[in-house]
Amino acid sequence: MIEPDKNCSKCKRLKKFRDSNIKKYPNWFNGAVPSIINKNSEILIVGLAPGLNGANKTGRPFTGDYAGLTLFHTLKKFSLLKGQYKEDGHDNLRLANCSITNAVRCVPPKNLPKSDEIKNCKNFLKSTISLHENLKVIVALGLISHKSIVSTFNLKQKDYKFGHSNKHSLSKTIKLIDSYHCSRYNINTKRLTQVMFDEIFIEAKKIILN
Repeated sequence: MIEPDKNCSKCKRLKKFRDSNIKKYPNWFNGAVPSIINKNSEILIVGLAPGLNGANKTGRPFTGDYAGLTLFHTLKKFSLLKGQYKEDGHDNLRLANCSITNAVRCVPPKNLPKSDEIKNCKNFLKSTISLHENLKVIVALGLISHKSIVSTFNLKQKDYKFGHSNKHSLSKTIKLIDSYHCSRYNINTKRLTQVMFDEIFIEAKKIILN
């Protein structure tokens, strides 16, 4: 499995942003955030990028910010998480039959990575996907994650339209399910409700049981 070095310098803009954060927050993780991997998992969740006050601080995807509260609560509900989640990451959380990664591994300014930065992380996503021999479902949280996944499979974007709860076949054995990102903004504006988010994982579990 190919993982970026914590101090990855592939993207000059992201490195510059990281260096400024190291000066501001020297006790934070401030690096390319590693995935939470269970290589026997049938479900892989792909987020956008580490949040400045979340994974960039704690060093674990979706840990420390609002999106993590929503995601880990939902995974617990569907028996895809064991143990207890704490925002500082000092917990006994273990994923069950799922893994979590991000399309972009370093925190971008304003949470908006540029196209070349997404492309620079493509091999890391490809390697993460390839590691999962039993993979049946990839859940894309947001449009950028969706596009990155489609690109990783060398498929045409025009044939794979993003939309909440849209399902696509990436290969003979792997399905893609799209979801709006579980960000604070999407939750507060009700673009994504808990019921809508639950439906994504209901569908994912249906697929792996077939």
